[in-house]
Amino acid sequence: MPPRPLEIGPAGQAAAHAIERLRTTRGYSQRRLADRVTALGRPLTFTQLSRIERRVRRCDVDDLV
Repeated sequence: MPPRPLEIGPAGQAAAHAIERLRTTRGYSQRRLADRVTALGRPLTFTQLSRIERRVRRCDVDDLV
């Protein structure tokens, strides 16, 4: 069975947009935000964050917390 294409629904689109908007408003680079989130206990690379913002990777609830 071929893999299903990644579908990001309206809530995921809104979350990705909100993350990017808040990050840029606060003057954080993707690397800085990823480092900060990792320091708080949720390992996240800047590549993963970039993929979330570009709507290539889903943002799960644990990422949002």
